[in-house]
Amino acid sequence: MRLRNIPGAGEVIDNSPYCIKEPVELRGKWHEFLGNDNPIHIEVGMGKGRFLMDLAALNPNINYIGIERYTSVLLRAVQKMQETELANVHFLCIDAATLPDIFDKNEVDRIYLNFSDPWPKDRHARRRLTSGEFLARYDSFLAPSGHIEFKTDNQDLFTFSLEEIECSDVWHLDASTRDLHNDPVMSRGNIMTEYEEKFSGMGNPICKLIASR
Repeated sequence: MRLRNIPGAGEVIDNSPYCIKEPVELRGKWHEFLGNDNPIHIEVGMGKGRFLMDLAALNPNINYIGIERYTSVLLRAVQKMQETELANVHFLCIDAATLPDIFDKNEVDRIYLNFSDPWPKDRHARRRLTSGEFLARYDSFLAPSGHIEFKTDNQDLFTFSLEEIECSDVWHLDASTRDLHNDPVMSRGNIMTEYEEKFSGMGNPICKLIASR
C-alpha cells in the first residue's frame, strides 16, 4: 500500500517537543536524558501510536520510545500526544536498521513489534523486523533480562519469525500462539493496536510470540 504524503508533516515533527532530533548523540546516555532510571521500552514501527500511548498511560514508571520512519504516519502520533501530553513518551523518526547506533548495550528493556511490514518476497526477507539480521541488532542493545513481543495477523510472517528464533543460537522462544484473543494466558492484559482491532474485526486470528535470550 502506498503511503499518502502529508504536506508539512516533516516540519511538524522537526518542531515537536515529543520527537528527538539527534538520537545518535544519546547513545549510552538515555537515562540521563530522560532524567530517571526507569526501564526503557521501545516499539519499532509504532504507526499512529495508540498502542504505545495506551501502555504509557497505564505504566507511568516506564519510559516508552516509539520508532516510526514515515513522517506522514508519525504526524498522527504527534497530534495525539498534543492531546494526552504523556511525560513518559518520546518518538524517533528513523529507520529501524540504525537502532544499534542509537541505543547502547543493555540500554533497552523491552522491544515491541506490532503488525510489521511482512515484506512477502523472499529476496526482501532480511528487511523483516524478525529476521536474523534484525534479531542480531536487537541483541546488541537489549538488556540481558529483556525480551521481544511480536504480534501479527500474517501467518506466513509468523511462521518465518518462529523459524528465525528457533534456529538462532542466541534467542529462545518463551511463548507463542496463533489465536491470541482466544488464548486465556497470553491474552491477559493485552493492549490492542489499531491494526489488531481492524484485522481481528475482519475475522483474522492474531498471532503473538515472546522471545528472550
